[in-house]
Amino acid sequence: MTLLAAALLVLLGSGLAALATLRWPGLSSRLGSAGAPIAALLAGVPVLRALFAGETPGLELGWGLPGATLSLAIDPLSAFFLVPVLALSALGAIYGRAYLSSRTGMRWSSASWFFFDVLCAAMITVTLARDAILFLVAWETMSLCAWVLVSLDWERPEARRAGWIYLVASHAGTAALLALFVLLGDSVGGGPGAALLSGKASAETLFALALAGFGVKAGIFPLHVWLPEAHAAAPSHVSALMSGAMVKLGYYGLLRVAVLLGGVPPELGLALAALGLAGALVGIALSLGQRDLKRALAHSSVENLGLIGLGLGLGFAGSARGDATLAGLGLVVGLFHVWNHAAMKGLMFFAAGGVQHGAGTRDLEHLGGLARRMPAAALLFAIAAVALAALPPLNGFATEWLLYLGLLHAVTAAPPAGSVAAAVALGLLALVGALAAAGFVRLFGVAFLGEPRSDSARRAHDVRGPMLGVMAALAAVCVGLGLAPTLLLRAVAAPLAELTAAGGIELSAAPAVDALAPLPALALALWLAGGLVAAALALRLRRAPRAQQETWACGYAAPAARMQYSALSFSQPFTTGFPARTLAPRVRTARPSGVLPPAGSLRADYAEPMTARAYEPLFEAIASRFARLRRLQQGNIQLYLAYITVAAMAALAWVSLSRSSQP
Repeated sequence: MTLLAAALLVLLGSGLAALATLRWPGLSSRLGSAGAPIAALLAGVPVLRALFAGETPGLELGWGLPGATLSLAIDPLSAFFLVPVLALSALGAIYGRAYLSSRTGMRWSSASWFFFDVLCAAMITVTLARDAILFLVAWETMSLCAWVLVSLDWERPEARRAGWIYLVASHAGTAALLALFVLLGDSVGGGPGAALLSGKASAETLFALALAGFGVKAGIFPLHVWLPEAHAAAPSHVSALMSGAMVKLGYYGLLRVAVLLGGVPPELGLALAALGLAGALVGIALSLGQRDLKRALAHSSVENLGLIGLGLGLGFAGSARGDATLAGLGLVVGLFHVWNHAAMKGLMFFAAGGVQHGAGTRDLEHLGGLARRMPAAALLFAIAAVALAALPPLNGFATEWLLYLGLLHAVTAAPPAGSVAAAVALGLLALVGALAAAGFVRLFGVAFLGEPRSDSARRAHDVRGPMLGVMAALAAVCVGLGLAPTLLLRAVAAPLAELTAAGGIELSAAPAVDALAPLPALALALWLAGGLVAAALALRLRRAPRAQQETWACGYAAPAARMQYSALSFSQPFTTGFPARTLAPRVRTARPSGVLPPAGSLRADYAEPMTARAYEPLFEAIASRFARLRRLQQGNIQLYLAYITVAAMAALAWVSLSRSSQP
C-alpha cells in the first residue's frame, strides 16, 4: 500500500504544482502532465502483485469524522479495474500535453491539469476505498472533477449544456448510492461508520439501488443520456479516460455490491442483461446518425457498455440458477470487455482527437480525403474501427464471440421461455454487430476516403510525436490481444475467483479458454493473408501505368466532393427502418417547387431521444410545479419571520399533543 499511497500523493502534488505555476503555462503543463505517468509506474507494481500473486495489502488510519476510518485495501477485483485507470491516465496525460499545446490561456495550462490529476487520484481511491464515507467522498470528487473538465470550455453553449446534464445525472446517481449505503449499514467493508443505519432491506432492493446509482456512471440504458453530451464536449484525452476507465467504475461498484450481498437475484441479473442489450442496440443505432465524430463514438461507448452489462447480467443469472457454464461465460465476457473496450475506445478517441487536431474540425460533413494527408492517423483509426466493429483478427471479436456462445448455451439449457428469450437476444446481438460494422465503415469512409469537403480538410496535417506514440501503443495492444486473447484470461481468473465466493457456485474460465483457443491461429492466418494481398496490390500498382486523364464518371469532367456520399446519406438506409418516435431522426425538408424554384433544404435532427422526449418534458413539468411555490417567497422579512413562528408553534403543538396522548 505504500506505493499506492505514494501514487496518490504524486497525483495531488502534480495537480497543485500545475495550479501554483499558472503564470507560466509551459511549466504548468509539464508539471501537471508528469503526475499520471509517475503514479502509474508507482502503482503498477502492487496492482500486478494483487492481480497475479494474490497479495492484498491494506491501510487503515484514523479520520476526523465521528466513527469513521480511512480504510484502503487492494484485492484482485480492485486491481483488475485499476489497470485501465492507470494505463489511460498515463497515456492521456502524455497525449493531452501535445493535444492542448494549441490552446491558449491559463485556463488550459493550469486548471485542466489540476482537475485531471485529481480525477485520476479520485478514481484510484474509489477502487481502494473500504469505508462507505471515503468511497462516497472519492466518488463525488471524481464526478465533480469530470464535470469541470467536461465544461471547462464554458464559452461554447454545448459544453455548458453537457456539463449541466452530467452534473444532474451524477447527483441523481449519488442520491441512490446514499440510500444504498444507509440500508447496507456497517456491512460495507465491515468497518465502523459505513452508514447511518443497520441494513434491513432485501437483496432485491439493495441491488436495485446499486443498479440505479452505479448505472448512471456506467451509462446503462436509460440512464446513459449524459454520456454522449459529456464525451463530445470534453477534450479528447479526457474523453478517452472517461470512456475507457471512469465509466467502468460503475460496473466495479455493481460487482462490489454483488460480492457484499453474496450474489445477485436471478430476476435482477436478467434485468441487467436486458438493459445492457437495449443499451447496445440504442447506442449503435443512434451512433449511425451523428455527424459529430466524437458524439458518434460516445454513442458507440453506450453500445459497448451495454455489451458489458449483457455479459454480467447473464453471469449473475447463471450463477443464481446454478448454471456454471453460463455464469462463467457471462462474467468472463463482462470482465474481458472492460480491458478490451479500454484499449479500443481509448485508441479511437485519441484518433478522433488527432483528426480534430490535424484537420481543425470533427464534423464529418467537413472532412474527407484525410487518408492521403494523415496516413498514420488513418491506419490507427482503421485498427480501432475494425476492433470496435468486433471483426477478426483484432481483440473486439473475442468478447462478442463469447457472448454468442453464452446465448447459444442459454438457448439449449434454459427453460422454454428462457430459451425463446435467449434466441431473440441472439438475433438482436447479431443486429448490433451488423450496425456496428456499418457505423464504423461510415466513419472511416466519410472522414478518410474520397475528396476533402472543406478547406480545413485540404490543409490537414498528420499526427506526430507523443500523440502518435500513444495511439501506436494502444493499437499494439489491440493487435496483441487479438493474436493472444487467452493471455487476458489469466488476469480475469483472480477477480472471477472473488466473484465465485459471492455466487456460491464454482466459476471457471475454462469454457472461455476452450472457446478462444482457435482464435490465435485464425488471427495469424488473417494477418498473413492481409499482408500478402497488400503486397500484391502494391506490386501491381507500382507496375501499372499511371492514368493521364480524369475518370469519365457518367459525363462529369472530374469528380467533386459534392458527388460523394455524405454522412447522412450513407446512414439513411439503416436509419429509415427505425421506429418513428424512438430512434428515427426528425427530418425536415423544404422541397423546391414552381417554374423557378428556390433552393431546397433538408435537415435531420439526431438528438438523444431519451433526453428530448422523456427527461426534458419530465423536468420541465416538475419545474413548472415548483415554480408555483415562488408565491411564498415575497422578499419580505416580516413574512419570513411569520413562517418561522407558525412552524415553531406547530412543532410545539405536535410535541404537546403527542405527550398528552401517552398513558
